[in-house]
Amino acid sequence: MTPSGRQRRQSPHLLARHSPELRAAARHIGRRRFLTVTGAAAALAFATNLPPLGASSAAEFDASRIADDPFTLGVASGDPMPDSVVLWTRLAPSPYEADGGLAPQPVSVDWEVAEDEAFARVVRRGSAMAQPEYNHTLHVEAEGLDPDRVYHYRFKAGTWLSPVGRTRTSPLATTPTTSLTFAAVSCQAYHDGYFTAFRHLAEEDVDVVFHLGDYLYEYAVNSVGGARNYADRTLPDVFDHEATTLEDYRLRYALYKNDPDLRAAHAAHPFVVTWDDHETENNYAAAVDERGDPPEEFLLRRAAAYRAYWENQPLRTAQTPDGPDLRLYRRLQWGTLAQFDVLDTRQYRSDQAYGDRPHPFGPETDDPARTITGATQERWLIDGWQSSDSLWNVVPQQVCFSQRKMENTEDANVSMDAWDGYRASRRRVLAGAKSAGVDNLMVLTGDVHVAYAFDIKDDFDDPESRTVGTEIVATSISSGRDGVDRPGNWDTYMAANPHMKFYNGRRGYVRVELGTESARADFKTVSAVTRPDAPIVTAGSFVTEVGDQGLKPV
Repeated sequence: MTPSGRQRRQSPHLLARHSPELRAAARHIGRRRFLTVTGAAAALAFATNLPPLGASSAAEFDASRIADDPFTLGVASGDPMPDSVVLWTRLAPSPYEADGGLAPQPVSVDWEVAEDEAFARVVRRGSAMAQPEYNHTLHVEAEGLDPDRVYHYRFKAGTWLSPVGRTRTSPLATTPTTSLTFAAVSCQAYHDGYFTAFRHLAEEDVDVVFHLGDYLYEYAVNSVGGARNYADRTLPDVFDHEATTLEDYRLRYALYKNDPDLRAAHAAHPFVVTWDDHETENNYAAAVDERGDPPEEFLLRRAAAYRAYWENQPLRTAQTPDGPDLRLYRRLQWGTLAQFDVLDTRQYRSDQAYGDRPHPFGPETDDPARTITGATQERWLIDGWQSSDSLWNVVPQQVCFSQRKMENTEDANVSMDAWDGYRASRRRVLAGAKSAGVDNLMVLTGDVHVAYAFDIKDDFDDPESRTVGTEIVATSISSGRDGVDRPGNWDTYMAANPHMKFYNGRRGYVRVELGTESARADFKTVSAVTRPDAPIVTAGSFVTEVGDQGLKPV
């Protein structure tokens, strides 16, 4: 039992699966020092055996010798700013091999940014080294771009050209901005079905996509791809076990990014990403894992997972991990219209209360010493609101923010993994929003594999209390398999939570249009993910008005 009383299943000893350097670091530092994240980072920084960005001790590999297409995992862009955007790719002629089919040498890659898809008007170009220590991934921060512009980009390695990606910059923070359209997505378990929703999202006219976590799952994927039930291919055995090491996580990203629908969505839109739990391990909390492993062992796994995450996402150099630490929370601006405060509710949270089992509210959920964000990130969020001049303040994050009772009784169970399990944290955050005068608050959420729309209440137990914001919960891309429009607990949840205005159990995403007078959320769903090519429909639409928060059906 952990201090919170969380009972965990035991696991095989995993330390032996990590590299000798990481094992030595763990044994040298010992359990006590690993109980602090700072100590873990200091210990692991020297053990990850990484050179500085742009440096390598190996001789450069001649890119003209690459015999097969190295751009099998496509291209991506992310974190748009007024003058720059991150461009991503990985060289992997053989993506299902640990080294991607390349020698352990750096490879020079050219990149271009153009105003047109034909690249007749190239505005920026350069070269970057794809380092073997980073699994031949590239994170190019293309700078000197004009604000509020659509661009096209591509890479070249030897004679090979990558697919063309489409991206954009944001408006200047001082620019009066009247509209923004974005999508929110989450939870894409490969073994639960096809990423059909991403194919539809690739065809949407949106400015940016927010990925709210569970980009991949650590669970095994069998030779037929689980529920995909492939008849035309056989996946290698390297995926048929739970990911725990750096090589495991890298290969799992290769499997996911080899999916054509995911590649299409990344090529069509810039992404802003944040993680939840499955990019590392189910329901972990800071240095505490689900299995009951010693913290020094789990933090080795976390270091591997965080490094693979950064390598495979369009993230900036500022997000480069330091051992098991990676500062993922960050702030983006979209003119005067919106401020986005992207949160990380996994890395710094207290262990889940009451053994991480559904439980009514109690002393642990209301303990002010417990936190879901950590004190530093909480202060950063509230201070950001104090200085915000934006019309909309949007918080992309992971787990349900609003109260969600599971039974229609006074002492109903709630989730200990969501903000309900950290009610003191939620009270402080809402008090901070109120103190800052935030009038138009929108929280974006993933995690639960269903779509919800909530009014955020001053007092969730009083339906007549003031509505202080809205929460839009994006259903999963594939996790949970096909789903149904009305899950079996639909009536109970809607009755127990009067502030819940929408509940749908299909797969898909949500499309949000922000304007100067209102915001509109369209919940898009597909009928199935266990077979490909399902059509998409709008399952529900809601509007909330500037200065008068509260979701109204359209």
